[in-house]
Amino acid sequence: MALTDASTEHYTVISADTHAGGSHAAYREYLSEEFREEFDAWRGEYKNPYKDLGDNRRLRNWDNDMRNHAQLDEEGVVGEVVFPNTVPPFFPSFVLFAQPPTAEQYRQRRAGIQAHNRWLKDFCDEYPERRAGVGQIFLNDVDDAIEDLTWIKENGLRGGILLPNIAPDVKWVKPLYDPYYEPLWDAIEDLDVPVNCHSGTGNPDYGKYPISMLLYINEVGFYTQRPLVHMILGAVFERHPKLKFVLTEIGASWIPPLLEQLDGTISRIRDTGETGEIKYDRGVLPSMLATEQWAQCGYVGVSGPSAADIDARYDVGIDRFMWGSDYPHDEGTHPHTKEHLRRRFAGLDHDECVKMLSGNAAKLYDFDLDKLAPLAQQYGLTREELHTPVDGPDEADYIGIGEDMDTDAL
Repeated sequence: MALTDASTEHYTVISADTHAGGSHAAYREYLSEEFREEFDAWRGEYKNPYKDLGDNRRLRNWDNDMRNHAQLDEEGVVGEVVFPNTVPPFFPSFVLFAQPPTAEQYRQRRAGIQAHNRWLKDFCDEYPERRAGVGQIFLNDVDDAIEDLTWIKENGLRGGILLPNIAPDVKWVKPLYDPYYEPLWDAIEDLDVPVNCHSGTGNPDYGKYPISMLLYINEVGFYTQRPLVHMILGAVFERHPKLKFVLTEIGASWIPPLLEQLDGTISRIRDTGETGEIKYDRGVLPSMLATEQWAQCGYVGVSGPSAADIDARYDVGIDRFMWGSDYPHDEGTHPHTKEHLRRRFAGLDHDECVKMLSGNAAKLYDFDLDKLAPLAQQYGLTREELHTPVDGPDEADYIGIGEDMDTDAL
């Protein structure tokens, strides 16, 4: 598999962040037979809270003609890493907003993500060269998680798994640094499966207050960063050096200063065993610095990168930086993707663009660039197009700011 398209005049573009999901009618067909009667009862009580389902936007989740031919192709995106969207069976809300299931919810909710995974397999199999699906697992039971992980690998969902983000008020699921997950990390290493942590997850329950979503949007970045901190300070990456850990749709410019801060904390406690009046057991410290652990295991899928994100590409790792569109969400780059790409990449070196727009994602998620080349030749931006700067206001002035943020649902 070639990792550059230096021989062609068109760029191959892979989005490291798109979303798709089935309708409730479709998911019913993918549910195990024993759950269908329960699903029918649940569906009868379900009330859709998401206003974007009153029009044809919902079809972007599964309709190939709308998704591929009318939208992605026209924007020059020929490959996609597909995260979940919509509301799977038995979920209380949009899939990324929902907290992990309680013990009482677990049986049905696990059946729901298994139905989604089966649906996603068939969705990706329709265009296997273009789609790398990200399967879902829960962390309530590590043996079940390994079973679902194995199914995801064996059924060709090259996007790997979506790692549940454990909010601080979720006391019924162990935190990511708990030794309980060691068999899972071992299995992920053995199967060579990417581990993805997506923004929008890990927030506490704010309750039903007028400002709940305002609190969410202001704190979501912090809670999305927590898994990285927990995995580093818990030395998970140190013990499992072959893990491939991806942070998606959370920008990139914040990563270097956070790693520097963690390095300082580790080094200071390693040297003194204390911070002020707080004493530490130095034996719990990771032996590797945060920057070393990131360089070993960390990747980032940067959706609609800002200028600051692009400027951080070498500090983050030019071989670890992947561009994403966040299609089909309103806060994503669609329908201004080509203009966005020109704004962010026009002044960059060709080889840098190849890595961030396709090569890094192809290597991590096992896309065959040779198979994508004909589509890139037909739809992709040419070198001249990409490297022609755009005048005028930045895309923040015209791209949606997320009025329906991550609430595409069914």
